[in-house]
Amino acid sequence: MSHVKAGGSSKNNRNNAGQRLGVKRFGGQTVNTGEVLIRQTGSTKVAGPGTFISRNFTIHAAKDGIVTFSKIKKTRFTGKTAQRTQVSVI
Repeated sequence: MSHVKAGGSSKNNRNNAGQRLGVKRFGGQTVNTGEVLIRQTGSTKVAGPGTFISRNFTIHAAKDGIVTFSKIKKTRFTGKTAQRTQVSVI
């Protein structure tokens, strides 16, 4: 008869580092071209004039200027409108 215990699954393997998401430059701050304004998962905030959005939905400044936030209505795929925050550099 063997005396080796059954190898069960471990339960304490969920210690992952955070993704450091969120707003990096706030309204009224001056930014340079290429600076990261927002890191996000999915397009929760919309890129406005003076900004561009990269493959992982990070919003960057496309020019030097001042960051502004505003509320817009965006039409969804179903035709329903939803309120979103638009990030702009003016």
